[in-house]
Amino acid sequence: MRTSSTPKIKVALLTGGQDKPYALGITSALIAQGISLDYIGSDGVDSPELHHSPYINFLNLRGEQRPDAGIYKKVLRILKYYVRLIRYAATAEPRIFHVLWNNKFQLFDRTVLMLYYRLLNRRIVLTAHNVNAAKRDLTDTVINRFSLRIQYHLAHHIFVHTERMKNELTTDFALPAERVSVIPFGINNTLPRTGINGQQAKQALGVNDGQKIMLFFGRITPYKGLEYLIAALAEISKINPHYRLIIAGPIKNCNGYWNQIQEAIERKGVRNQVIERVGFIPDDEVEQYFKAADVAILPYTDIFQSGVLFLAYSFGLPVIATDVGSLKEDIIEGKTGFVSRARDSHDLAKTIEAYFSSELFKKPEQREREIQAYANDRYSWTKVAERTKQVYLQLIRN
Repeated sequence: MRTSSTPKIKVALLTGGQDKPYALGITSALIAQGISLDYIGSDGVDSPELHHSPYINFLNLRGEQRPDAGIYKKVLRILKYYVRLIRYAATAEPRIFHVLWNNKFQLFDRTVLMLYYRLLNRRIVLTAHNVNAAKRDLTDTVINRFSLRIQYHLAHHIFVHTERMKNELTTDFALPAERVSVIPFGINNTLPRTGINGQQAKQALGVNDGQKIMLFFGRITPYKGLEYLIAALAEISKINPHYRLIIAGPIKNCNGYWNQIQEAIERKGVRNQVIERVGFIPDDEVEQYFKAADVAILPYTDIFQSGVLFLAYSFGLPVIATDVGSLKEDIIEGKTGFVSRARDSHDLAKTIEAYFSSELFKKPEQREREIQAYANDRYSWTKVAERTKQVYLQLIRN
């Protein structure tokens, strides 16, 4: 609640037109703190609740982003968006600009656009969901690191989600520690919920009640370590043929990697154990995947934190993840999931078998309630908004 001694805060929230769950989650939490927002977005991050609050001014500067549009139309709409954004920044009422995600042209956003905001005397807050994604993806370059350094040093304050991310910012990019805050990755509570049960979800996906269902969900890319999960599946299927693996998510710029996965599936003889739903998963279908699954598997080889883990928790679904980044810190062994060694399919296979023999698997209704309660407390959007508001106030007073 805002008091008379607390300055009125108005913020431009720059969503980059992506990651709707995060954008809506932080928006709802911030307005609950009495913060007014210019919500800069697109059709992709629009939602009815954005149009019924006096605290939200939704500015759809980017419009529709249909991926099947021609190249000419794509270029034209991006250029129009940047023109609108530059005009908005020049006359915007908010003094604080909070960048959740960069836009299409990363180098331009990190350098020219950030400098433009500074010249307009805006106070810039940046949420760095990945400190250096190119390093993780093995595509890092001198230009990439240079542009990141510029963006990080032009920002007045940066939010990250783990202590390891903060350490990388302070060591690799020489950023003062006092300009970086660690906040939780807010739990995803924006997806449609129909209330279907596990049996109904299994029927929708064509799997049987007696099968043990594992879910690999999200973008398919090399650092996700899917090849180790395929090898683990082959190992455990020799003992129990009732294991099934659902692979659900899009392939983005890594068709060669996906071809290797297909070859591994054939070579390991697990074609009949794998259910593929390759492509973008609409929001209204996400629930059925997490309700149908007995466990979500994150066999990653390199990552700081994963939104899939928190998505699974929001449905009360346990997680088996590898010990990379901060994943181990977000899993309570035997309570919310299990942890295995990275790049080790044999250890992953043993961990999967241990889970399906555990009490965590045998008591689905109890685990669902307990995991959801744990997630809603630890990854509360209220905690995110409270810390964010503190930073806003500090920037205003300074």
